[in-house]
Amino acid sequence: MDMNAALTGVASTPVGRLPGSSCKSLHLQASQAAVADAGLSLNDIDGLLCAYSTTEPHMMLSSVMAEYMGIRPGFMSSVSMGGATSAILVMTAAALVQQGYCRHVLVVAGDNRLSGMGRAAQTMLAGGTLQQFEQPYGLSVPAAYALVARRYMHEYGVTEEHLAAVAVTQRRYAAAHPNAHFTAPLSMEQALAARYVASPLRLYDCCPVSDGAAAVIVSSAAAMRDCRAPGVRLLGAGQGHTHEHLVAAPSLTDFGCHQAAETAFARAGVRPGEIDVAQIYDSFTITLLVELESMGFFERGEAGPAALAGELGPTGRLPCNTHGGLLSYGHSGAAGGMFHVVEAVQQLRGQAGARQIDDARLAFVHGDGGILSAHCSLVLGRD
Repeated sequence: MDMNAALTGVASTPVGRLPGSSCKSLHLQASQAAVADAGLSLNDIDGLLCAYSTTEPHMMLSSVMAEYMGIRPGFMSSVSMGGATSAILVMTAAALVQQGYCRHVLVVAGDNRLSGMGRAAQTMLAGGTLQQFEQPYGLSVPAAYALVARRYMHEYGVTEEHLAAVAVTQRRYAAAHPNAHFTAPLSMEQALAARYVASPLRLYDCCPVSDGAAAVIVSSAAAMRDCRAPGVRLLGAGQGHTHEHLVAAPSLTDFGCHQAAETAFARAGVRPGEIDVAQIYDSFTITLLVELESMGFFERGEAGPAALAGELGPTGRLPCNTHGGLLSYGHSGAAGGMFHVVEAVQQLRGQAGARQIDDARLAFVHGDGGILSAHCSLVLGRD
């Protein structure tokens, strides 16, 4: 991929329970902060890409937000691909600026799922599996990932200790982030003693429901002169899709993340071993382990022991989800994946504070939607 698109501004709101917030207010807060971070004004934005909302559902959310923000961009669109949405939005924005349709594209996602939805609605969202052939048999989203976990345990020797190590590592990172949803210490003993949500997945193996939003500005190379500082380059991007519902998945251990990452790495001209910091979708602990192995960061059966040995920590082989990931930083719908993008940019800029990985020059971001269904990978690099 030609290096003529860059992420020039990023921002995220606090994450957790945010009383009084709304989908639109969170979008606006993150957007204004990202625009300011780039050294631009809202009037400079000529492209707007939004995700979706469960608390304020609208088939034309980007149009709603443009009106709310008082802007009239020349290009707008809304995308709904679950947890892969944010990475896909960034990939789409890059294509828009590369082809000259826009100079500065605002990409934003957010929702107030925790304070804006009741428990019944949150439970219904967790049951988002195929109504005809999955839900009648009790399959919820956590149960579907538990099915993947069981098969992975059988084939590759993953243990509950490996899963718990992922949750504990993510919590340590989140403790160093001022915006994170959960920052209280989490021990291996606590993680392994927590109740089962869907065996073998326990409470801390599952991401929370959060309020929050995040936004990114994607600019063309020519338009970067408008911005405060050089942007982080998008070096490569790719997608991979094998199914929507788990009943149709060709495998319970091999998913489209392999294709997405392979394409992104090839376009960027780099290998997994060259990545300094990774921000990989972690809706459940098993999600991260499966994807780390599928995408070539570890051999099959190695990611779990690596997590237990601290290899995903700040001084390990692959610092991963340095903001705490979905598991501890928080998960607010499509914004969950956008938090990963924001963290990658801040790491490459050297702006991650206590979480900073030394001399991070290449970052990898991955989003996963559905039950390991839709996948999009990004490779980012600093000049």
